[in-house]
Amino acid sequence: MPDEEIQTLNRPEAARTVPAQTRSAAPASARTPSQPKQEPAWLGPVLIVGIVLAALNLRPAITSLGALFEEVRTGLGMSGTVAGLITSVPALCFAVFGVTAPRLSRRFGPAAVVCAGMAAVAAGLLIRPFTHNAAGFLAASALSLAGIALTNVLLPVIVKRWFPDRVGTMTGLYSMALALGTSLAAAATVPMTSALGGSWRAGLLVWAVLALVAVLPWLPVAAAARRQKRAADSGGTATVAADAGPKIVRSRTAWALACYFGLQATGAYITMGWLPQIFRDAGVSASTAGVLLAVTMVMGVPLAFVIPNLAGRMRNQGAIAVTLGLFGLVGYTGLYFAPAAGAWAWALLLGVSNCAFPLVITMIGLRAKSPAGVVKLSAFAQSAGYLISIPGPLLVGALYQHSGGWDLPLTVMAALLVPQIALGILAGRDRTIEDECGMRD
Repeated sequence: MPDEEIQTLNRPEAARTVPAQTRSAAPASARTPSQPKQEPAWLGPVLIVGIVLAALNLRPAITSLGALFEEVRTGLGMSGTVAGLITSVPALCFAVFGVTAPRLSRRFGPAAVVCAGMAAVAAGLLIRPFTHNAAGFLAASALSLAGIALTNVLLPVIVKRWFPDRVGTMTGLYSMALALGTSLAAAATVPMTSALGGSWRAGLLVWAVLALVAVLPWLPVAAAARRQKRAADSGGTATVAADAGPKIVRSRTAWALACYFGLQATGAYITMGWLPQIFRDAGVSASTAGVLLAVTMVMGVPLAFVIPNLAGRMRNQGAIAVTLGLFGLVGYTGLYFAPAAGAWAWALLLGVSNCAFPLVITMIGLRAKSPAGVVKLSAFAQSAGYLISIPGPLLVGALYQHSGGWDLPLTVMAALLVPQIALGILAGRDRTIEDECGMRD
């Protein structure tokens, strides 16, 4: 997500020195009468560590539970209805709590909110293994998911704010860390549980340690941000209004990004939830089906770094969206006609297609000029997108049950890629939401 930084001087972090090439483009309301204080030299490296650790913790709360879900259901005596509710909670929490990120960011600053978000993730993961009923488990999970939702929205803002000339590189770095955390939790939870005595409680508790470690680098960053805000306030630095930034619903690009985000999330959740079953119904063994899913997920680790860097160097990212969509179409077509014979090829192709996530995160940074615009666009695109994604896996499951096979569900899954490609072309155009909303530099 390469780009410039502007505005939001009411945030604690905004007291940093703005690069000369960007400062000239800053709106009058964001200029200060006095020279901002230079940031400490340690801040950049600590931020990079913090971003990577935060990204590593954005999915283990979900994928570690998936690996032990049967044991958790039995241990807590969950009904099928409650179990189904828990599987749909992540997308719902991402949508609901993500909406609050812009307001919290304006009030406390994005670094402080990410710090609090990581603390919430750790607290939820610490509490969850010690609950003794489904309600307590669900509440603790929701606490972790709320922290993840805030961090989901604000990491692109952090990158835009502190690394405006390296948005693609930094987005690739944390997208790769996110994919690594997702795969690691899915693959390592069961072996670690066995090594710790076989208790699902111990297997889930391990991931709280990683979350606690992720809080540490954000503590000095948040403290430095508070000091910078006090220095800026005492120096008479002007601040922008609390509702700074474009009116997001007026932007066609914002809507295209939100819908593109929703459709790519739909495909990702369907793949994670149903791909092993598709292979098993085709005659592939359960163990091989699990490995095939792991292959699909692992593809996201290197590509999550490559795609944002490539997207950041292009003025228009539509070609990448088209390419990823075509990979998915070929993969679903292969699953339709020869699911077992070409299983490894289809798993690889769908793994590439699912890398639309780092692409859309990169485009969020590219489609806004300022941190104020990025935080609004990120919250809008992700919250609306996750809401759009909720029905997809449920629909596929209902079609599978109704039709008794995978022909109809696979046709629907492939058909969804057509509007996803079209929306990716629209979202990838070289324009910003500020321009669309009539805001001048």
